[in-house]
Amino acid sequence: MTRTLILTRHAKSDWDDPMLEDHERPLNGRGKRSADAIGKWLNENGFRPDEVLCSTAVRTRETWERMAVGFDGAEIAVRWEALLYHAGPQEILDRLRTAEGETVLLLGHNPGIGIAAANLALEPPKHLRFMDYPTTATTVYRFDIDDWAEADWRGGRVEAFVVPRDLGVD
Repeated sequence: MTRTLILTRHAKSDWDDPMLEDHERPLNGRGKRSADAIGKWLNENGFRPDEVLCSTAVRTRETWERMAVGFDGAEIAVRWEALLYHAGPQEILDRLRTAEGETVLLLGHNPGIGIAAANLALEPPKHLRFMDYPTTATTVYRFDIDDWAEADWRGGRVEAFVVPRDLGVD
């Protein structure tokens, strides 16, 4: 059996209000367009999650809510995970191991999400932006496992990697 992971960094956040706590920062206009485009791209390419693990930060929640529009109202279980807020790579892997869906979208923050992206890949994609994992970067992996509890580093075959610029969003 295989499992699919969609690993996404939150979209670009708004820094206009210096009084907001980091956790409370929303998306800016570019971030909203990027999240919309990534959700549409995932759906058009048949990468539809049945479970989402998402940080509780406002910018990650908004990223998911905008991406979800691209899935045409599909039934998707969402778990808001406080532990994913600025999680390190091991915490990200530990949360993934609790997932139950066949296709899981995990949405978090750098630097942890970018390090996890590199460590999960059996072989990284040949994309100039993969190693710095910019906002809304998204990697799709296939794991030859029966249960997410078996997920481990270097266990995912990269099926696709995309950043908003690849989709014409600047």
